[in-house]
Amino acid sequence: MTITKEEVLYVANLARLNVDENDVEKLAAQIGNILSYVDTLEKADTDGVEPTTHAIDLTNALREDVVHTHPGAEETLANAPEKEDGMFVVPKVVG
Repeated sequence: MTITKEEVLYVANLARLNVDENDVEKLAAQIGNILSYVDTLEKADTDGVEPTTHAIDLTNALREDVVHTHPGAEETLANAPEKEDGMFVVPKVVG
């Protein structure tokens, strides 16, 4: 499939891309090659092939979602080097 310079510039404008005039012909050839490959893929016989969402069969690798109790404020602050009014005291980092 052949792509014209005008089509490349039109798509670049839609995508808000600045394309150097020296690169337009090169991009047109590359896009044409990509579209030709897509045409080749469209010729593949896919009758009887189920649609998939992923190329390989995956299972969830995450742990089960289990509710846990969390420590209270006193227990959380027990090892804090400095605390004040139930909060951690940290050095000022914004001037």
